[in-house]
Amino acid sequence: MARRRFTVRDIAEILEHWQAGRSICAISRSLGVCRATVRKYVYAAEARGYHQGDPTPAQGWKAFLREVIPKPPDPSTRSETFARLLPYQDEIREALVTTTAATIWQRLRDDKRVMVSQPSFYRYLSCFLADVWKKPRITVRRSDPPPGEEAQIDFGYLGMWQDPKSGKKYRLWAFALILSFSRHMFVCVVTRMDQRDWLMCHTSAFEFFGGAPKRIVPDNLKTGIIKADLYDPKFNHGYEELAHHYGSIIDPARSGKPRDKARVERVIPYIRDSFWSGRDFTSLEEINKQAMEWCLKVAGVRQHGTTHQQPLTLFHLAEEKQLNPLPAAPFEIVTWHQAKVAHDCHIQVGGTLYSVPYRYLGKTVAVKLGSRVAEVYLDFELIKTHLRGAKGQRVTDWNDYPPEKAAFFQRTPDWYRQRASLIGISTRETVQALLEEHAFHHLRQCQGILRLVEKYGEARLEQACARANAFGDPCYHTVKTILERDLDREPLLLEPVRLAGAFLHGPDRLFNSIKG
Repeated sequence: MARRRFTVRDIAEILEHWQAGRSICAISRSLGVCRATVRKYVYAAEARGYHQGDPTPAQGWKAFLREVIPKPPDPSTRSETFARLLPYQDEIREALVTTTAATIWQRLRDDKRVMVSQPSFYRYLSCFLADVWKKPRITVRRSDPPPGEEAQIDFGYLGMWQDPKSGKKYRLWAFALILSFSRHMFVCVVTRMDQRDWLMCHTSAFEFFGGAPKRIVPDNLKTGIIKADLYDPKFNHGYEELAHHYGSIIDPARSGKPRDKARVERVIPYIRDSFWSGRDFTSLEEINKQAMEWCLKVAGVRQHGTTHQQPLTLFHLAEEKQLNPLPAAPFEIVTWHQAKVAHDCHIQVGGTLYSVPYRYLGKTVAVKLGSRVAEVYLDFELIKTHLRGAKGQRVTDWNDYPPEKAAFFQRTPDWYRQRASLIGISTRETVQALLEEHAFHHLRQCQGILRLVEKYGEARLEQACARANAFGDPCYHTVKTILERDLDREPLLLEPVRLAGAFLHGPDRLFNSIKG
C-alpha cells in the first residue's frame, strides 16, 4: 500500500483539532489519520512552545508550518536523473530556441542514450531552465471516434530546402493525415500542392495504412474544396471520385474552426520540429523515405500525450482491421479543369491545346485529364475524347471543324494524287508535275484544278489537262484559261518543237561576219 502524502493544509487541520482540546484518538477517528501521525505533529508543536488551549499563532498554523517543515534539498543533489542532464544543459538551452521540449527529450534519448523519463525532463527544465522554457497549456480532450471512423488532414509550410545537385532552393510543404483514434500518422513532403499532388498524397496514405477511413476531415484547401459551406460544400470532381473509389465520405472542417480537426491541428509544427529541424537531405525522394521511417520509428512509437499509448501499437491492436479495405483496382489520378472553347475550336488545358466540335464555340466545358486520355464534358455529357498531349502540343481532330473550313487542311498530296487518278491520266500527270517540286506550295493550285470539275465536268478537265501537258505548262491558270476559251474542244495538233541553234563563237566574230 502506498504511503499517504500530507500537505501543509492537512497538518494544519490536525493542529487546529488539537488546539480545540480534542484528544489524539478523537483526531485520528475524525480525520482518518493514524495516531502515530497525529502524535508526530502534536509533539512537534509542543516542542516549539505551543500547548493545547493556547491561542492560534498570529499568522495561523500554515505560516508556522512553512517555517518549521524543512525545505527540500537542491534538485541537482537529490536526483541522479538531473545529474545525467547537467552536462547537456547548454545544448538544451540553445535547442529550446527553435525546438520543443518533447523533441529535445526524444533526440537525447535516441541519439545520445540519455535515459530519463519525459516527466523528469520537464521537472529538470522547471528547475534549471525556467527562463527559456514555457510549460504547455492545459487542453480539454474531446471524445475519440470509433476505430477506423475518422482521419483528419492538415497541410502546411515545412521550410526552405536547397537541392545539393542543382543548387536550386525550394519551398517544401508537408501533407499530414492522422487517424483520429490511434493518432497514427502519414507524412508526405511536396514542393507544391496542386490537384494531382493532393490526390497522390491521399492514395499514398491509404496504401501506407493498408486501408481507408470511413470519413475524411480536410481543411478547406482549394485543391480539395472548391467552395466552403457548412451545409453544402462544393468538392473538386477528382476528390469526389477518390472518396467514392475508397468508400469514404468527405466532411470538411468549418472555415475558421480549427477545433473541428483538433487532432491534426498541432501536427505540422510537431513534424517541422521533430522531423525537419536541424537535418540535411540530398533529394526529395530521400526526404519522403525518411519521413515514412520517422512516422514508424519516432512518431509511431512515442508515448502520446493524450492517449498515453504508442500510436503504432494502438493502430495494430484496434484500428487496422476497422479501416475500409483497399479496392482491387488502383485509383487513377485525374484532374478536372474548366476551359472555354475559343474561336479556333480549341481549348487550352495544362499548356496543351485540344480541339472541340465547332458547335460548342464559346461554351465553358469541364475537362478531365487522366494519365493517357483527356475527356471533355458539357453538363456532365461527354462531347470529345483525345489522347493526352504533351505540354505545348496542339491536338487537333479536323472533323471538329465545319466541312468547308477543314477540307483544305485534311487533303494531303497523296489525297490529290488519288483524286486526280479518278478523273484521268492527264489530270494525274498535271497534279503530279505540280507536286514534284514544292508540294505544299502548290497544294492550292491542285485544289483549284480539281474544283474545276464542279463547273466543267471530268471529261473537259481531262482534255484541258492533256493540252496543258502537251505545251509544257501544267499549272492552274493554264488549265482554267483553256476551259474558259473552250480550247479543250479543238483538236490538239502537235508540231515538233524547233530548237534554235546557239552561236558559240563570241560577239566579235559574230559582228565581223555581219560586216563582211
